Amino acid sequence: MAELIEGITAEGVRSNLAVARERIAAAAARAARDPGDVEIVVAGKYVPIDALPALAAAGVTILGENRAQDLQAKVAAHGADFAWDFIGHLQSRKVKIVAPLVRLIHAVSTDSVLRQLGRHAPAGLQVLVEVDVAGEEGKPGIAPDELAGFLERCPVTVAGLMTMPPPVTDPADSRRWFSALRELASRHELRALSMGTSQDFEVAVEEGATIVRIGTMLFR
Repeated sequence: MAELIEGITAEGVRSNLAVARERIAAAAARAARDPGDVEIVVAGKYVPIDALPALAAAGVTILGENRAQDLQAKVAAHGADFAWDFIGHLQSRKVKIVAPLVRLIHAVSTDSVLRQLGRHAPAGLQVLVEVDVAGEEGKPGIAPDELAGFLERCPVTVAGLMTMPPPVTDPADSRRWFSALRELASRHELRALSMGTSQDFEVAVEEGATIVRIGTMLFR
């Protein structure tokens, strides 16, 4: 497991966040989109609790966590400072912990999680369905042709879709997967698209991302 990032400062994060916003604005302009339609969710997986005030001071508004126990601890310490998303692979047994703490769950892809959401989801919770658009064997996410039935079975509001494309060396190689997710969302009349990370968020924005998950580039 990677170590927590040390030496995070408000000044450094603020500067890097401004760069990220400039790059999002440029990508949105290339696609004739409004950059205001793209949210930045800061991936806090390796950010220690004592660095969260620096993120708040830097202007971070939405924090995404990958682990239920880390989410619990950080919300307990600084819950009022951010809106919270869960961006990791959610196990069904963790739903009752995560659901009351977040505005959005990014990666719902199993019926066992749907059953637990039916029992534990508070009013107003929204989710994104994770889709394996590339058809990678063993990877989390439902197949595109299974989406319609999955949407019907979901007991909470589905805001949109999420994907993680296969690893690539050139971000442009992810374009076809981002495009495929956008087209799938359009067919099902879903607006939100969580796709793109520090490595490829500009391509994702060009292809319609409404949420990008950025972490490492903010903490350099």
